[in-house]
Amino acid sequence: MIDLGFTHIFEKGNPIKPVLLLLHGTGGNEQDLIGLAKDVAPDAGILSVRGKVLENGMPRFFKRLAEGVFDLEDLKLRTAELVQFITDAKAYYGLQDRALYALGYSNGANIASSVLFSAPQALDGAILLRGMVPFYPDPLPDLTGKAILLLSGAFDEIMSAEEAKILSGLFERAGADVTFVTQPAGHGLVQPDIEAMRTWLEDK
Repeated sequence: MIDLGFTHIFEKGNPIKPVLLLLHGTGGNEQDLIGLAKDVAPDAGILSVRGKVLENGMPRFFKRLAEGVFDLEDLKLRTAELVQFITDAKAYYGLQDRALYALGYSNGANIASSVLFSAPQALDGAILLRGMVPFYPDPLPDLTGKAILLLSGAFDEIMSAEEAKILSGLFERAGADVTFVTQPAGHGLVQPDIEAMRTWLEDK
């Protein structure tokens, strides 16, 4: 399997269905979200990526200075790398005519948001699970036509529901079509998250 700059897994799925770009959380890998993706969108294509940054041996998509404090220079660099990967993967796998939605959890959700803010053309939208604001874009990009499902946890000890609400507001101000749901949950996913994803993806 060619790596295109990132270790990844590609499954074509139904060619008339979208492709899900799977972005794992800290300590995960390209296998982590495949079961979830097949549960919520059985016919979708899968492009699942492993983060290249290691934190105490655990893969991530960008460096952080402390819990919730991001290395913004590294985030900028890693976001550009991921955007290049998306561009190359679309060409290599012939995905130019298929919608591409990120499905990111935690650290993966954060880099997905960074991609949307930095290079809106790379994605048609995203499912952001337990995400927070990666950085404050100035000016805001034009995200008209982008569809975003943002699922936060009311009791999330890592990424507060309040910060997720701020992120939702940024996307809305940028013109995206945002569905924002706060679950009675912590940082881990719960069954209502899965049901919300399945419903949101039905018309994609």
